[in-house]
Amino acid sequence: MLEHKRLFIDGAWQQPSGQGFAQVINPATQAVIGQVPLGDERDVDRAVAAARKAFASWSRTPSSVRAGYIRDLVEQLTARANDMAAVITAELGMPVQWCRAVQVEGPIAGLAQYVEIAGLMDQVREVGNSRVVREAVGVCAFINPWNYPLHQLIGKLAPALAAGCTMVVKPSQETPLHAFLLAQMIEAIGLPAGVFNLVSGPGAKVGEALARHPDVDMVSFTGSTGAGVRVAQAAAPSVKRVCLELGGKSPLLIAEDADLAAAVRYGVQDVMINSGQTCTALTRMLLPASRYAEALEIARAETESLIMGDPLDPQSFLGPMCSAGQRRTVLDYIRIGEEEGARLIAGGAQVPGALERGFYVTPTLFADVDNRMRIAQEEIFGPVLCLIPYRDEAHALEIANDSPFGLSSGVWAGSTERAVELARHLRAGQCFVNGGAFNYQAPFGGYKQSGNGREWGEEGLAEFVETKAIQL
Repeated sequence: MLEHKRLFIDGAWQQPSGQGFAQVINPATQAVIGQVPLGDERDVDRAVAAARKAFASWSRTPSSVRAGYIRDLVEQLTARANDMAAVITAELGMPVQWCRAVQVEGPIAGLAQYVEIAGLMDQVREVGNSRVVREAVGVCAFINPWNYPLHQLIGKLAPALAAGCTMVVKPSQETPLHAFLLAQMIEAIGLPAGVFNLVSGPGAKVGEALARHPDVDMVSFTGSTGAGVRVAQAAAPSVKRVCLELGGKSPLLIAEDADLAAAVRYGVQDVMINSGQTCTALTRMLLPASRYAEALEIARAETESLIMGDPLDPQSFLGPMCSAGQRRTVLDYIRIGEEEGARLIAGGAQVPGALERGFYVTPTLFADVDNRMRIAQEEIFGPVLCLIPYRDEAHALEIANDSPFGLSSGVWAGSTERAVELARHLRAGQCFVNGGAFNYQAPFGGYKQSGNGREWGEEGLAEFVETKAIQL
């Protein structure tokens, strides 16, 4: 068992002021696999003070030096990638088939690009009689989710280090162990004291304290839209910068001329990876009415071919939900879908007897979904896919954009050019065309209630930058 008894504050492992510990549960076995301290507001105050003290020196450190620390952290993560993947599989339940590549190697690649991007902080623009320079925004609070824990942490930490910001990190209570392993790596590379601080604890106590703290200049939050609203409200009195990456209910528009089998199989797998616990999952599949019956059979066959089981089994495509609470939420939505009149064609509330232990939910398909149903409008965050027919292209675009969210989207059409044309009509922060891969160099973020701000790439750096005009 991984027992962590101290918090990482001001470059050292320190005794917490908060009382007690939070247990970390393996969602596949329901066994306790670790514990972390329950920090409190006094721990937040100490961590923010350390970050504030370190900011003046760190922000003036040459960008090449900051880039060197980022490079060293890349090397640490690369050397210990198996350890990190094992921790995330144990605390999250993502199968080993996916975990190292998705949860660890991807974030390492995203981190590595900031070795070069850090140099952008040295750029100076001459505009008329003004010299425009970039400066770090200040002390940052990072409130992280449980579903892609290292991915989302690196997406904040990497540009913050590159810009010259200092930070206090609060990991999710469900998956905090990876953050303590990362803190050990940060300690090993000798990052200056106070630049990175780690305070674990409940969101209602530690997260709220960080969001409202007057000495925090920026808060970056990833999680549900409701929680993001509360973070923004807590941050508002001090007018700090707020970056929010929130929920999604993303459409996959499959055109009439698409390779239907390839498109539908892609759409099913996209939702079922990580057991549907993906904010960008394409959970509304929009299908031409003329090919709807055929598409349903393809989707059913693909779904039933996916193996759900022990995350340590390399054959498992899906593992459990992250927690008992998330499992209850998803099962409630399956019940709601049936009550709303959607037709269940695969999965449902029953789980194979061999998987009664663990927080498993069977991959589920609902056909004949009306886009006004709750299962089509609300984020379920589980292995549940809505299959929605459309009459024509205009109707498909209307359905796709009829959502309070706008985080992601997908289009599959007979040609890239046609797919891109449709993608330009979708109100979302990104669009995956004909199965395109996630790109860490491109900006990531949403429209509407999916949040504001961007992560990754040069746009990710911009979130941590203040722009100053010096008039000559």
